[in-house]
Order: sequence, then structure tokens, then C-alpha cells
Amino acid sequence: MTVAHSKLPFVAIVLLACAVLFLSIWSIVYEDQWLQSILALYGVLIILLVVLVSLSSKKKPKEFNNAAKEFKKTLGGKLYHFKCPSCNGIFAIKKSKRDNKKPFKLTCPDCGNVGSIPTSPKLVVEKIPKQKSVKKRFECKNCGEFVSIWAEGTNLFHAVKIHSCPYCGKKQSMDII
Repeated sequence: MTVAHSKLPFVAIVLLACAVLFLSIWSIVYEDQWLQSILALYGVLIILLVVLVSLSSKKKPKEFNNAAKEFKKTLGGKLYHFKCPSCNGIFAIKKSKRDNKKPFKLTCPDCGNVGSIPTSPKLVVEKIPKQKSVKKRFECKNCGEFVSIWAEGTNLFHAVKIHSCPYCGKKQSMDII
């Protein structure tokens, strides 16, 4: 989550607006001549608010688990296929020993958007391309489990990462081995 998507900047602007309102009332009651300074502060507040709203309204990447057209196809050896909702790319994940007990975050091997895979993805039947990319193998520093990942029908995204372990749930990038 970026600063623009958090509530803190909006709270800060509201507090600053209250302070400027207080100064405005003070200026009116005690007949001080702060009109130009107060108008400048209101202008700065409006500019800050417009910038913050434009930054926070930028589209965030889709998460795989929300609008997902995920599908799982069990082949021998814990092999699962998923479909990215952003690029419709199909990718495969082969797990080491156990089923994942935790949802985990990763970058899409086709387009690079970050999303998460739930523990029980929806079952959808779809044709899987024959062409496969090179695979990358990841190892969890915490529990030692392995995950292999590759793209189906395209080349693998150069900066693919798994951001949390599907087995122990540790929220750190798994190491490429």
C-alpha cells in the first residue's frame, strides 16, 4: 500500500484545513489583516487535495483472488495451472510436498502484476498451451519447501517473484535456486 492509498494524508489535510479555518475565524474576530496569507493557505490545501485524490484514484493492479478466472488442473505431482485476470496468461505452479495451507502472493509470470493465490482456487476447465517457458524454482528460507513456476504459451516475466510462502505463510520473498 502506498502513501497515496492510505488514510493518513487525508487526515493530515483535514487537520490542516481545521487549523486554517481557526486562523480565519481568529482573523475575523480580532480584526487581524491575515486575509492574503489565509487565502494562500486555502489555495495550498486545494492543490494538495487535488494531487492526493488524483494519486489515490490511479488504478491498482488486479489481484488474482478477487476477479480471478483461476483454475486448477491436477496432474501428477501437485501441478496447478492459473489464469491471470489482468493479461489472461496461463501459468503453472508445481509444489514440493504438501498442499498450501496459506494464501500466497506472487508476480504474474506473464505480465508482472502482483496478485495472490487463495488456498482453494476455483476450478475452471480451460485448454493449456503446449509451449512452456523455462521454469524458475524457489525455496523458502523459513521452512525449506520448494515451488517451481513457469508460463504456459509465452516467455517467463523477467522479474517473477513469490512474495510469501504457500506452506508456512512467511511474508518474505522466496529465494530463486
